[in-house]
Amino acid sequence: MRKPDRHQAAPRPSLAAATARQRCADLVRRRLQPRPVAEEYWDEDVRLMTQAGVNIVSLAIFSWANIEPEDGVFTFDWLDRIIAKLYAAGIAVDLASGTASPPMWLTAKHPEVLPRDERGDVVWPGARQHWRPTSPVFREYALRLCRRMADHYRDNPAIVSWHVSNEYGCHNRFDYSDDAMRAFQDWCRAKYGTIDAVNEAWGANFWSQRLNGFDEILPPRYIGEGNFTNPGRLLDYKRFSSDALKEFFCAERDVLASITPNIPITTNFMVNSSESTMDYDDWGREVDFVSNDHYFTPGSWHLDEMAYSSSHVDGIARKEPWFLMEQSTSAVNWRGLNPRKEPGALVRDSLLHLAMGADAICYFQWRQSRAGAEKFHSAMLPVAGEDSQIYRDVCELGSYLHDLADVTGSKVTDSPVAIVYDVESVWAAEHTTVPNQAVQGWTEPLDWFGAFVEYGIRADVTPVHGDWDTHDVVVIPCVYLFDDATAARLRDFVARGGKAIVTYYSAIADEHDRLFLGGWPGLIGDVAGVRIEEHCPLGDRFAGALDHLDVSNGAVVHGLADVITSVAPDTRVLATFEAEDMTGMNGRPAITVHPYGDGMTGYVGGRLGKDGIVASLPQLFAAMGMFPDAAAADGDVLRVTRAQSDGRAYEFVFNRRREAVTVAVPHGETAVMYRAESNGATAVLQPNGAIVIRR
Repeated sequence: MRKPDRHQAAPRPSLAAATARQRCADLVRRRLQPRPVAEEYWDEDVRLMTQAGVNIVSLAIFSWANIEPEDGVFTFDWLDRIIAKLYAAGIAVDLASGTASPPMWLTAKHPEVLPRDERGDVVWPGARQHWRPTSPVFREYALRLCRRMADHYRDNPAIVSWHVSNEYGCHNRFDYSDDAMRAFQDWCRAKYGTIDAVNEAWGANFWSQRLNGFDEILPPRYIGEGNFTNPGRLLDYKRFSSDALKEFFCAERDVLASITPNIPITTNFMVNSSESTMDYDDWGREVDFVSNDHYFTPGSWHLDEMAYSSSHVDGIARKEPWFLMEQSTSAVNWRGLNPRKEPGALVRDSLLHLAMGADAICYFQWRQSRAGAEKFHSAMLPVAGEDSQIYRDVCELGSYLHDLADVTGSKVTDSPVAIVYDVESVWAAEHTTVPNQAVQGWTEPLDWFGAFVEYGIRADVTPVHGDWDTHDVVVIPCVYLFDDATAARLRDFVARGGKAIVTYYSAIADEHDRLFLGGWPGLIGDVAGVRIEEHCPLGDRFAGALDHLDVSNGAVVHGLADVITSVAPDTRVLATFEAEDMTGMNGRPAITVHPYGDGMTGYVGGRLGKDGIVASLPQLFAAMGMFPDAAAADGDVLRVTRAQSDGRAYEFVFNRRREAVTVAVPHGETAVMYRAESNGATAVLQPNGAIVIRR
């Protein structure tokens, strides 16, 4: 599949189309990733899977060493027996290419496949993903395994999809080897054409970094403690690293597709609010259906962050159904502190992902490991065994998913609000030479999503190259990089009558991270109606420094504020900063609205946080003529609707609070009443409760 122009809405393969519909989306599914266990447990596993309603299992993700125990010696008999048992029980297989981590014999024989860190040190095997995507040697071995896997299983009716590698870039996102250096040089040559164009893009005259040829280009290797790498080069290296891993995926995909053209192919993304490993919107064009791994955020953000991330995946998939490849039944193992899930969250979380567009509800892992780095990671079958609350919850979820099988193929209905997410802006804002390193671009869209939900409005999270300009209201939150095409889209959107809200730290630099001249917000100053001359960083790092700014509407700004020095004549100031006169910020505009064409733009000149946005939205709603009933809306619940093309719809209602709430029950047939009691027209939802109505 060839990648279309990134500035156009790219058609997305549908999980509900062709073979994927026939073989992958006939039922709401659960994916399992069993670790190798003694064969004596296999029959018990199949029995318990069947009892829980499992109908798909992922196999062989980290099994290269078992499939090819010696160079060129392939053993499929053990895997054949597992697949046969599953198929006999009516359980399909999502089969991995097995290439996620090379066996020890390969790295011992070819240590040149191992990545190097920014100091040039070898990243030795002992964990996972110890390979470099630019290694021709590793590619040869990995593609050989793909061919053997595809040849062996090409006619096996149990295989319904290919799972290529696993979580690309989770541990090998950056490699600084000579292989990577040469590939980066080629990437720059293809992108820029001439070395003069590279010098211009990277501002290479600064600090005498001018290049005479592509062979002088280096990865952003270690340059000494306290030093600062070239921002343009670093941003391009992040782009290159995403592209290098994507190219490797495409090579594996193409081998599999050439031998098994009727089996759909995917790989698991890692989309969550704080994850910006790959340009997943770009990657989404290369898979037959989008898949994602998501692990919950403990605490008060649990539900809203999960809904936000799933909406982002829905945007990457262009609202075609997608596949939830991994989540946890309870605690994970890789945080410094690994809280368990609260009672009810196991079922509620899965229903929420389903509501947000997932046609497959899956878990890592099936049987909890007894050894290894993930032995404390929760599973569908925990170490406590069948007589456990987790397994009972898994079985209860299985019954719900069976009853909701007709949801598959439906799409999440459009929200009137789109929140734009740009991964490259997040990458650029991660640099150390920024106004405040504590301000991360990924937090702003999440805050806006949570704030809108408080007014009963579930927003769509849309990639910057997605269809955000088809909505009524667009939020541009910390979209630091702007190009002419994006600026033109925003200008046309507002001129046609759209409502836009632009925040601080937007339209600061061009695609090469070169600052716009003449004041910010750069290319869209005419749309925003404000002019910013500099930033006002906020924090307590220095004694007596300005650590926050009060806003006249009762909100508080932390982290960063804009020094707005002038506004257009027709710009209306809704709120101002309040501070001591000596700061130079007292009375300066904090929130404004500006008419442009037939539409209007609101501008928010500081990091309000979720609570500050909640406090400020009524002013913006009133001034911009949006959501007149929002003040009376109920933020106790999150409501999501999925609809079929024939008019059938499924309304999901989730309790967002820490206590029971009473809600109006939507009209229709009750499909699920989880941790809830119906009183006719109303229902009481307990914490982590959910209702699903079919109509």
